[in-house]
Amino acid sequence: MWYLITILVIVLDQITKYLAVKYLKGKSSFVIIEDFLQLYYVENYGAAFGILQNRKIFFIIVTSIVIISIVFFLCKNPYNLSKIMQIALSMLLGGSIGNLIDRIRLGYVVDFISIRIGKGYDFPVFNIADTFIVIGTFLIVIMVLLDRYEA
Repeated sequence: MWYLITILVIVLDQITKYLAVKYLKGKSSFVIIEDFLQLYYVENYGAAFGILQNRKIFFIIVTSIVIISIVFFLCKNPYNLSKIMQIALSMLLGGSIGNLIDRIRLGYVVDFISIRIGKGYDFPVFNIADTFIVIGTFLIVIMVLLDRYEA
């Protein structure tokens, strides 16, 4: 089951990034909810929050190690992990692969979701893969802390 979720995350991520390039690149932001949610095309050459700019090879190597480790872990423990842990790992895996595809193909990651809190805080622009990476990581941490990761 985990590979289906992984594939779904990758497909959803790549389709939304394609649409962002097609409809947002070179244009002003598309406001969905005033002073809260907008779509805005950004080419991210770094990691989260724009850190470590222009470290393409570094990110490709680290992400590849993470991907191989997750796949190895899921294949080695298919019946020992709870369903939620399998889902969380597959979300993390799919998001990682989605961003890796961008880094290899484009040299940067396409980001397009922008959240603001009023006129004050402007959250860094992100994408669907980032969303699944964060949710998957959060679930993994919770499952490990509560000792609920085994079946």
